[in-house]
Amino acid sequence: MWEKFKQIWTVPELRKSILFVLGMLVLFRFVAHIPVPGVDLVKLRLFLESNQVFGLLNIFSGGTFENFSVVLMGVAPYITASIILQLLQMIVPQLEELGKEGEQGQQKINQYTRLLAVPLALLQSYGMITLLRTSAQGVIGDLSAFQIITIMITITGGTMFLMWIGELISEKKIGNGISLLIFAGIVSSLPTYAQQLYATYDQSQLFDTVLFVALALITIIGVVVITQGQRNIPVQYARQMRGTRMTAASTSFLPLKVNMAGVIPIIFAISMILFPPMIAQFLVKAKTAWIVSAAEWVIRTFQNQLVYGVIYFLLVIGFTFFYTAVIFQPDKVAENLQKQGGFIPGIRPGTATSAYLGQVMVRIVLAGALFLGIIAVLPLAVQQFLTHTRSLVVGGTSLLIVVSVAIEIVNQIDAQLTMRQYDRV
Repeated sequence: MWEKFKQIWTVPELRKSILFVLGMLVLFRFVAHIPVPGVDLVKLRLFLESNQVFGLLNIFSGGTFENFSVVLMGVAPYITASIILQLLQMIVPQLEELGKEGEQGQQKINQYTRLLAVPLALLQSYGMITLLRTSAQGVIGDLSAFQIITIMITITGGTMFLMWIGELISEKKIGNGISLLIFAGIVSSLPTYAQQLYATYDQSQLFDTVLFVALALITIIGVVVITQGQRNIPVQYARQMRGTRMTAASTSFLPLKVNMAGVIPIIFAISMILFPPMIAQFLVKAKTAWIVSAAEWVIRTFQNQLVYGVIYFLLVIGFTFFYTAVIFQPDKVAENLQKQGGFIPGIRPGTATSAYLGQVMVRIVLAGALFLGIIAVLPLAVQQFLTHTRSLVVGGTSLLIVVSVAIEIVNQIDAQLTMRQYDRV
């Protein structure tokens, strides 16, 4: 391991990239502690401890919510915009064609995502202020219209700032920038949780602690297994004439990972599962009776741990399939293989190869999605035996994100080291 660190440090480009990413993460944590004026932070933290939905939102935002900082919303509006744009690509022909234009088309879609994130951030910031004023008494005092607009613009600017930092991090090929920001927020909160556990620990919590540690180990092992697991599809390349040279026939493999989507399905699922109860709490003070009844029904439904767990499980599975379909397209893979003179033994090139890859991918992703979904809801399944359930639920979700992002970082650094070794040869 130390040899690997030494090897990383001796590569100037990789060393500069890692230091740049660390600098951006330090800047993010600094900004996360700049609070917006007019908020009672003590009452806010007490409210977050008593509300599971908002507590999960605090973890998802990287701890910025409990400080009511200028980056209060984190990257949630940008993630929501990404989900909307990816869904629209499946139903809007113009966007679908744009997505097929390669890197240039993807840049345009990314620009649309950034533009859509601005009004979403304004809307979500206003909704958050209103929710806290109605749900958490005393957290936010009486604000004038000018103060509310100022806070909304500040929070929106903070979201755009984090989005910019995330894209700068992604350019360094050390990991996905958005995932790394969430990762940094979760890791930075671990010392606080450990301190709280130590301060309140007594013998009655021994069973809870042992079960939590066991669950954490199971989660880590499970995430590593499905993230690293892959199926190698054999591919043969026929002899080809390239200029005046004849290349010999060769055999290679097409690796299909069990979880191509990485941590993105978890982030998408959390983002979507937080949306209905937040909107419901916003509408619970409405003047129309049926709207109030509907909002109260949504809140009660999501407070039911069985319903919450089932929805979370289905969302993780659904987003795993959805994101895999976005990043892995059997038609393009089959077309590229045919152009390169490659074929899968026993499968005809072209349409038959595309159909075969699609079938194999569905089976692989189904196994990976089910496993990932089970790990995601495992804390909810055992929380009835525990006294301190909230820590366990948040811990399970956090571990999923932390382990997946850590594996992604390691894989990308290894890929860069391998690429530089080939360059030297």
